[in-house]
Amino acid sequence: MKEIKVLGTGCVKCKKTVEAISKIANELNIDVQVIKETEPEIIMGYGVMNTPAVIVDEINVHSGSIPHREAIEAWLRG
Repeated sequence: MKEIKVLGTGCVKCKKTVEAISKIANELNIDVQVIKETEPEIIMGYGVMNTPAVIVDEINVHSGSIPHREAIEAWLRG
């Protein structure tokens, strides 16, 4: 199972990122654990300056915007 963390303070973009990843994983029938992380200390620990940021299996793959569907599908299948 993939572990995906969405780092952010709870803004609309962060919430939509969590929703998009969960929805696409469900559509593709891929088992994934999506964690929403809002603690500033943890976010800074990843060196993230812009949120939302997406961490897949502890690797920062995206930050600063809601990711496109194609990117999400690539992370889920990768």
